[in-house]
Amino acid sequence: MDQFGSTLSYAVDIVFCVDCTGSMEPVLEQVKASALSFHERLADAMADKRKNISSLRIRTIAFRDYLHDQPDDVMLATPFFDLPEESADFDAAVRMLEPFGGGDEPESGLEGLAFSMHSEWERGLDRRRHIIVMFTDASAHPLERAFHITGAQYPGIIPQTLDELTEVWESPNGGVMEHSAKRLLIYAPDVFPWNVISSTWSNTLHYLSSAGDGLNDQEFRQIIDNIANSV
Repeated sequence: MDQFGSTLSYAVDIVFCVDCTGSMEPVLEQVKASALSFHERLADAMADKRKNISSLRIRTIAFRDYLHDQPDDVMLATPFFDLPEESADFDAAVRMLEPFGGGDEPESGLEGLAFSMHSEWERGLDRRRHIIVMFTDASAHPLERAFHITGAQYPGIIPQTLDELTEVWESPNGGVMEHSAKRLLIYAPDVFPWNVISSTWSNTLHYLSSAGDGLNDQEFRQIIDNIANSV
């Protein structure tokens, strides 16, 4: 039984999927600052709802552009960090995110999303929530284009089309994520593919953003509140 008298144990896994191309610098600095206090703020929001998180894990996946950047710089992923026990390691990983590269306006956001979906999600405890928070200021290359151009440099877990990626997300049998646990929060412009995904995928929220704008604290509080409300 926790401090609120509940016998239920809550497991929350969160993946920050972050566009780290050059134009993201204003947003990235706020993402980094907010991410460092994210676990404390989420715990406070859960406490306000008289819920206690038994297991909180967070990882980051930084993406750039397979068509214009060096392959080793495009998809950078950390393991899950158990918080608050590994908060120092998580803080260090977030601080290392640097904005550079990209080349053109579309980036490899769909690859970043697919990579996030293939995380090693928690499957235990009484209730689980698997959450991906996408931050980008750009549209994304169609998966068909990047798959054929990058060849062997391209991760084998990435679907070849948006339809295939949609099937993975919507799989009633869980797919790579537990169907009832999954949530997707998108902070991105009203452009392809984010407007398509937000209007067709289940359990998805879209916060509109513009290229070159920072992420303000009010918007980050909304993200925290939506996570707390969904658990």
